[in-house]
Amino acid sequence: MILLKFKIIKNDDFNLKVEFQGFPLVYVNALRRFAMIEVPVMAIDDVVIIENSSALYDELISHRLGLVPLKTDLDLFVLPELCKCESSLGCVNCRVLLVLDVEAEDKPLTVYSGDLVSDGDIVKPTSINIPILKLGPKQKIKLEAYAKLGQGKTHAKWIPTCASVLTEIDEDKYELTIESVGSLKSKEIFSRTITILEEKLKTFKSEIKELKIK
Repeated sequence: MILLKFKIIKNDDFNLKVEFQGFPLVYVNALRRFAMIEVPVMAIDDVVIIENSSALYDELISHRLGLVPLKTDLDLFVLPELCKCESSLGCVNCRVLLVLDVEAEDKPLTVYSGDLVSDGDIVKPTSINIPILKLGPKQKIKLEAYAKLGQGKTHAKWIPTCASVLTEIDEDKYELTIESVGSLKSKEIFSRTITILEEKLKTFKSEIKELKIK
């Protein structure tokens, strides 16, 4: 009889290490992959530039904003495709507005992620010190940025981890390391990953049964 067990050997907010023993490699590797591409987080996906007199193109500013990690509460928001509003514009259950309105005076000014003002209490940049652009004297940037839940399999800006690594320790023992970008705690990423894998296995089992019946 194969003994299946796992234990958490490190649990910081943004760094989790889990040891698996007796589990099939494909199962543990699925957890590694799902931690990156299946667990949703918030990211800016739509930007409306109102005024931009900086040296950067609108598209470049939008791209940089999309890569700013945002704190996420998965109990408050749903994926847009699952939202009851069924609107491309979104609603309070699937979208959050962040506003950037900064103007330099007589000296150059660096605009940081901390200058983004969110209309939600939770969805804010994980760090206030991420540089977005630099304004010259008298230059201004004013925009509205809309964030929504997404998954890493769609775009890299929705990947919740900066590392998801599987290491073989012994013949049947593996160590999974999950490092979070800060949008979610590593333990929540791991917990959600297990739930997602379980749901996919149930769906697969159900579809297999239907095929056998036919």
